[in-house]
Amino acid sequence: MGRAGKALRQVLETYGISQNQLAVTMGINRSTVSQWFNEIRDPLAESIPEIIEALDKINSAAARDFLVLYLGRIVQDDNQT
Repeated sequence: MGRAGKALRQVLETYGISQNQLAVTMGINRSTVSQWFNEIRDPLAESIPEIIEALDKINSAAARDFLVLYLGRIVQDDNQT
């Protein structure tokens, strides 16, 4: 499977975020998050921004780390000078 599941697993484990907490924040079934987490299926491309938004609500560092892991590079913050 793809990089998204691996990145999601690592971030949830690192930050102690439960699959259920992410699912509730996203407004989706926990089984969907479980499938991503266990790399049974990848999230659709349009789900990635929703994952990032939900992670940001829970822990902004987790959202940033997910982006770095998912993209495979450091993400520039447009607000930094």
